[in-house]
Amino acid sequence: MAPSSNEVDQKLSRSALVALVVGSMVGSGIFALPASFGRATGVLGTLIAWIIAGTGMLMLAFVFQTLSRRRPDLDTGIYAYAKAGFGDYIGFASAAGYWIGCCLADVACLILIKATIGQFFPVFGDGTTPVAIASASFLLWGVHFLVLRGIKGAATLNTIATYAKIIPILLFIGVAFMVLDSGLISQNFWGTEQPSAAAVFGQVRSTMLLTVFVFVGIEGASVYSRYARDRSDIGFATVAGFLSVLCLLVLVTLLSYGVLTRQELSGLSTPSMAGVMEAMVGRWGSIFISVALLISILGNYLSWSLLAAEVLHSAAVNRTMPSFLARVNAHQVPTAALWLTNCVIQAFLLVTWFAEYAFTLALKMTSAMTLIPYFLVAAYGLKIAYRGDSYHAGERARTVDGIRSAIATLYAIGMIYAGGPTFLLLSSILYAPGTFLFFLAKRERKETVFKPFEAIIFTAIALAACAGVYALAVGAISI
Repeated sequence: MAPSSNEVDQKLSRSALVALVVGSMVGSGIFALPASFGRATGVLGTLIAWIIAGTGMLMLAFVFQTLSRRRPDLDTGIYAYAKAGFGDYIGFASAAGYWIGCCLADVACLILIKATIGQFFPVFGDGTTPVAIASASFLLWGVHFLVLRGIKGAATLNTIATYAKIIPILLFIGVAFMVLDSGLISQNFWGTEQPSAAAVFGQVRSTMLLTVFVFVGIEGASVYSRYARDRSDIGFATVAGFLSVLCLLVLVTLLSYGVLTRQELSGLSTPSMAGVMEAMVGRWGSIFISVALLISILGNYLSWSLLAAEVLHSAAVNRTMPSFLARVNAHQVPTAALWLTNCVIQAFLLVTWFAEYAFTLALKMTSAMTLIPYFLVAAYGLKIAYRGDSYHAGERARTVDGIRSAIATLYAIGMIYAGGPTFLLLSSILYAPGTFLFFLAKRERKETVFKPFEAIIFTAIALAACAGVYALAVGAISI
């Protein structure tokens, strides 16, 4: 059946897909890097952390690129690969985990917007005061009705916001190059008064969840593959967007060590890039970066809103979520998925009122929730390379793709380990009740809810969720 004129109008160009990837990745994280890395490590640890993270995520980008070519029939990206490789419930868990991660990323964006405004208007405080939560809720539903007017219009706005936030970051990098003090680079090199391999390893491990957070969004073009004008644009947008953002992240982090000492960096308030800019050019630099941060986060927030609703909708179309989530309006916007997404974000916003460090919690939980879907994508790439699915006999690309997928899989496992058990327990508290949507979908089709292996996995998740709730109740872990 030929696509309608409205469907054609909603198609996205290569540049729009690249902007979607960059816009999803460049948000609040990059503006917080100087202090976050300054508290954790020095120049050497930073280099090692970015080499590990950059290599692992580049391999994951290549996996997305490969799967977009090898499995063009799977046009819903991160969710579809998990389902095709490991079954209905694993696919559902990937979709649900990624969706919740998107919701938490939006919560982090909203908190930081209000915290930044709070530097100039104290009534907003750290972003979790009653006034801040009320205004964040107003912004939440304002964007909701904007997105209802059409995906392409929202993506166009995201493209504009992406360019608007990249320019200040490039200016920061340019000024930092001009004032770079090589003596400070040497002073900050080891990040400790008594250099040792063990100390550097500990420093690197402490940065790992942070690096995951700033790379989340790499799958943006893959998630929106059904809107691409040309399938070849998906892989290009993923790799090009990733490499562009990686360069920005490395330069912002390393150049900051040439402006201030590690102790000075660690003491900067959020957004710490503003503090570094102020040290270079004066007070106006801090204001300039704060404004850029607001633009950046607004664009980032919009990207996450689009991605969250799209994942729910795609899972419903593929019959792993309840059918009501597949509904779209005249503009082809997944309305039911968007409503459920924003209701969940609103609930998370209210919870932040009671969280001691709401932004940090949202940041780390976003990373924890997206690591499992990333692992499943990498594992599926490894599976098809190992089995030779869609490859010709003797095709050299099969070996190359297998190596890339294996590295990406090991990287995802390593990041889950680096995150520690606390965030796995907290993640299970969200995964377990979310399974109710899977139950509804199966009941709609009058199918057995779990296969034997899936029942074991769900039981493990439920037990972990109970352990997490108990740990929260007794104060063993806190939010």
